[in-house]
Amino acid sequence: YRKHEWDKHGTCAATLQILNSQKKYFGKALDLYKQVDLNRCISELPRLPPISITLCVFQMTVLKEALTRAYGVTLKIQCLPPEEGEEAQTIGQIEFCFTKNLELRNCTEPKGMQTGLQLGTGELSVCNDTLPTYYPLQVQ
Repeated sequence: YRKHEWDKHGTCAATLQILNSQKKYFGKALDLYKQVDLNRCISELPRLPPISITLCVFQMTVLKEALTRAYGVTLKIQCLPPEEGEEAQTIGQIEFCFTKNLELRNCTEPKGMQTGLQLGTGELSVCNDTLPTYYPLQVQ
């Protein structure tokens, strides 16, 4: 997994001196992960009535607005559509975007660096703002 991430993303980021080795790249990724502290931020948001003990359920518009307010930038959120018989979509990926100086920026801007926090697998698409949205409590 680490080799794939370095080959796909790290070698591009290595044009920056601060990220020009595997140790620097993965070390800075961990620093940024701790800095944004996504799980803490989401755990403080208002939830919809639970559908499952292991999942948090949110209204997507509330989630987007709260994350924008918390970080001061627009994140890129993608979802897995509801499975057959289900009514809620599942967050599949949340991306934080950074400038080349590793400062947060809007993901709607065309240039810069992006780092994805993988929370799921499968076919990801733009989240539906009207559907309840699952977010796993335990992210590994």
